[in-house]
Amino acid sequence: MPEASWLLFTVSSLVLITTPGQDMILVMSRSIAQGPAAGIATAAGVSVGLVGHTLLATLGLGAILRASELVFLGLKLVGAAYLVYLGIGLIRTRRAELLVGAATRRSLARLFVDGAFSNISNPKIAIFYFAFLPQFVLPDAARPTLTIFVLGLLFALLTFCVKGPVGLFAGLLSGWLRARPAALVWLYRSSGIILLGLGVRLALERRQ
Repeated sequence: MPEASWLLFTVSSLVLITTPGQDMILVMSRSIAQGPAAGIATAAGVSVGLVGHTLLATLGLGAILRASELVFLGLKLVGAAYLVYLGIGLIRTRRAELLVGAATRRSLARLFVDGAFSNISNPKIAIFYFAFLPQFVLPDAARPTLTIFVLGLLFALLTFCVKGPVGLFAGLLSGWLRARPAALVWLYRSSGIILLGLGVRLALERRQ
């Protein structure tokens, strides 16, 4: 059994996961657009992206990102550009497209990839993992690397346990919203502006 402060880790993780951010906005917007399955698929993608970060943190990529300005900058700009792309797509949504319904639909596989790529392309999460996970490894742990890996997987699972239901409940409102295209257009564009702002913020943010 990996040696870690499990209760403290779980409570700290849930506080962080429930804080609104780009992943939460993405899950909610996709769910409202296409229903509960779309939100759950996006949430699953986000969680798989975190599994990727777990592997990278275990292999020490967090240290590389902290040490290499060029690698950090490149990954940061890719992630920022993707958020801007998603945001612009939501902002450009037209009422006629919503009435047709199929024009803006994406497959569940594409939604899954959107969630995963949005998460894995954010270098701040890689650094966060590298800085956050070791804090909960007991000082006398016999296998600290294994413990970090298990903690990362648990964080990804907790993320899905929070964001999956968010996608489900937001999706249950999609029918009500789709019956009110004007309100749905406003919601799409508001979500798009938030994602666009997050992308710009990520692009301009400097490392500590």
